[in-house]
Amino acid sequence: MRVQSIRTASPTNWQWDHPIAGYLVVMACLLVNLASAACSPPRPDEDRYLDQLITDREVKDREFSGVNSIVPIDRQAWMVPLRYYEPDASYRVPAQLTIGDEQPIFEIPTSTGQFRTVQRVGTLQFVLKGESMNLAALVELPVDNSDHLFVPFRDETSGNETYPAGRYLDLPNTQTGIYDLDFNRAYHPYCYFSEEYECPFPPPENRLATMIRAGERLPPESERRIPLTPSISEAGQVSQGNQDANP
Repeated sequence: MRVQSIRTASPTNWQWDHPIAGYLVVMACLLVNLASAACSPPRPDEDRYLDQLITDREVKDREFSGVNSIVPIDRQAWMVPLRYYEPDASYRVPAQLTIGDEQPIFEIPTSTGQFRTVQRVGTLQFVLKGESMNLAALVELPVDNSDHLFVPFRDETSGNETYPAGRYLDLPNTQTGIYDLDFNRAYHPYCYFSEEYECPFPPPENRLATMIRAGERLPPESERRIPLTPSISEAGQVSQGNQDANP
């Protein structure tokens, strides 16, 4: 059994250099519904962003092809190239990381029935299509030396248009506490491609009551050659069963 590694950030007690300044900037953004470009993280122009997104997807397709791919050879014909929603700038928004007074350590279930230990760093607060939302930002323990937050999530596409167990986002750490939350970069866990991989499920609090039609998606049902495994399809029930043990 292979364990999908999670790129996480190195500090376990999170802070940034100028917390008051970062807080004021984000609050100003929220007060104007995050509509002002001045409140958003620095972004490339639309053409450059789209070109880079397409390039990154092409690179991933190459990495997922051939004998060294995580995708079994007999599945590559229908799994690769990966399927995506069309790029949509409305699914790229700034998010404020609110550091919790407590940063609890708890376990989340995985696709193999095992558990992974994670730490809840804080809450990402953002506005998507006019609606305020939250996602828990995690790091896996023991913490490695990378500099990313791990944000697994499920939404109303999970189980039909996207993988039932959810999708992942990796967010590079910032010094301001303001994050570039880009759902166009949401990706499926490795256990979607192969049962050899063990992947953690999103915690119950990371279930978005909306459809996130951005990032990776499933092929049309007519093109799928294997069923989604029962253990993965029941990911929600597994996570829900552990909700009392989680913060």
